[in-house]
Amino acid sequence: MPASGPVTRNTLRQQIADALRDEVLAGRLRPGQEFTVKQIADQYGVSATPVREALVDLAAQSLLDCDHHRGFRVREISVADFRGMVEARSLITDGLFRKLVAGGWSGACADVLMAIRRRADEAARAARAGDLDIFIGYDLRFWRELGALIDNPHISGFLHQLRLRCWVFSVPYLRGDPSLRARMWNDHSEVVDAVTRGDAEAVRAVIAAYHAQMLAWADRLESGERSERPQQ
Repeated sequence: MPASGPVTRNTLRQQIADALRDEVLAGRLRPGQEFTVKQIADQYGVSATPVREALVDLAAQSLLDCDHHRGFRVREISVADFRGMVEARSLITDGLFRKLVAGGWSGACADVLMAIRRRADEAARAARAGDLDIFIGYDLRFWRELGALIDNPHISGFLHQLRLRCWVFSVPYLRGDPSLRARMWNDHSEVVDAVTRGDAEAVRAVIAAYHAQMLAWADRLESGERSERPQQ
């Protein structure tokens, strides 16, 4: 956990939280897996206090469950929970992109969109290479930076947490069948193009199709057809 400046308890707390989040997204900490503060502190060679704070932070983000007698465990997300999160994302992002397109773009926003486009290009390269870890990182960054354009941290933060939890749900399926990675959703550039043009209908069409694919995958899971994957 390299630090970019002086290591304080708060920066250590964030570094530990980030490292554990990456472990969950990488599938090395699996749904239902239990661990204690002491185990994590020993693993990273740090004191218990920042570890406990980091774990509480991740529990607040609904990535972990806390049992005061047994410690922490990675949250197990059901198909119904996944569907509910996708539906919430669909409703919120529809309003978000309406606002983005209606607001127009200044020169500063154009510069930001150029940076976001680079995230889209990197996500596309990772998808072609089948590198799931890199793809997840750029996908999360792409949506977080795009959502931040509305300048409402409550909305962008909530959407980011929903997306994290959707990935936590999806990762075990992807790890279990690497061939499914070839079908990772990869229309990030289409979203940026449509937003840049101010084409509200194109934006909504791409996002609606994206969420429809995920909901259809959830339906197949519930019916017992587990040979498919969610379009992340």
